[in-house]
Order: sequence, then structure tokens, then C-alpha cells
Amino acid sequence: MAKAEPNVVPLCDVLLVLLIIFMVITPLVQKGIDIKLPETSDSSSGGGQPTGLIVLTLQAADVVEINGIKYELRGLLEELRRLYSTRQDKTIFIRALAKLPFAKVMEIIDIARGAGVETLALIPEYIEN
Repeated sequence: MAKAEPNVVPLCDVLLVLLIIFMVITPLVQKGIDIKLPETSDSSSGGGQPTGLIVLTLQAADVVEINGIKYELRGLLEELRRLYSTRQDKTIFIRALAKLPFAKVMEIIDIARGAGVETLALIPEYIEN
């Protein structure tokens, strides 16, 4: 009496072909976000914060600071338009209190984009003293 055994050779062939296909396709489908890391400067250039940067700090009660000068959120768009109308470098650094909702930060980003800012950078972990 003959025993019926399954032939596994075609199954192994199919599995090897699928393995090769996945090995070829996997590097092609990797996605990510392009980032630009900050450049370091020489210590002989004076150190500290470079001049000409605009840092916008979002605080509680709809108060924002632009390089240490307080403004209300209502007048932010006009002030940013005034600042960026004559600047070549349209970069802004935004930081916010850690306890504020991210929707407020997104509102600031939208206002900055509307004022002509091209490059936005977020400064993480600003905690009120």
C-alpha cells in the first residue's frame, strides 16, 4: 500500500522567490522625513547665540515674545509681516511652554507661515521657571 506524501519542493521554491522579492523591494519602500541639522560654528567666532535670529516664545494667556519683547497674539501677524518684509533669511525659531496644548503651537505656525516665514524650527522643552 502506497503512502501519499505531499511534495514540498514547489512550496520551498515559492517561498524562496517571495523571500528574494521582499529583500529587493524593502529598501525601496523605506520612507522618512528630510531634516536639516544645525551647523556648528567655530569657537573663535565669539560663541553664544548668533545675531539676527528671531525666536518666538509662546506663553500662557495668548502672550508671545519675539526676542524678549512681549506682544499679544492678536497683533502677531502684523508684527511678523513687518519683521520679515525686509529680511532675506525668513527663518523663525518657535518655543512654547510645555504645558500648552499643541494646537496653540500649530496656530502660531500658521500665523508665521501667513506672515511670509519660509523655515520654521521648533525649540523643544521650554519649561517656565
